[in-house]
Amino acid sequence: MQEQGSGHDVGQFVLREPAHHVSPRAIRYWVVNGLISGVVGWVVLFTIYWFLPDSWAVWAGPIFILIMISNLVDVTLEPLIRYRRTRWEVSGDKVFAQTGWLSRDQRIAPLSRVQTVDTHRGAVMRLYRLANIKVTTASASGPITLTCLDTELADRVTAELARITGETTGDAT
Repeated sequence: MQEQGSGHDVGQFVLREPAHHVSPRAIRYWVVNGLISGVVGWVVLFTIYWFLPDSWAVWAGPIFILIMISNLVDVTLEPLIRYRRTRWEVSGDKVFAQTGWLSRDQRIAPLSRVQTVDTHRGAVMRLYRLANIKVTTASASGPITLTCLDTELADRVTAELARITGETTGDAT
């Protein structure tokens, strides 16, 4: 049996990407998060730089500039690449998530193993009407997170997952 789509060959099987992209508003959300952490980092760097002895400024200045450039790249490139790679899917029998921007992490769990379903909406996420769904399974690898879904969609997916897991008999282990 071979699944269609882009993916990685493992013998005769191909692991395709999950069907759904995250919300397009996730790009702006990730940019704002990067800017918030960047500004905090820049304030810390400038504070440290201000109190450094003059003899250290020769090497500390270029290091701080490299850190600032790295942060700018992080704010401009990461959200675009992350949007293209972050995908999710809940099908009849599995939860499937793909995340990452420099590396790619794919997690699949059968719905029969789902123990809890949680929704998270941070302060900045609420501004962009986004939510994360955390699906906890009986796995040592930890929960699967479906990131940056529209809040209405996240509510529907959470309700559907709760319905499916409520109908599942057994202890999800």
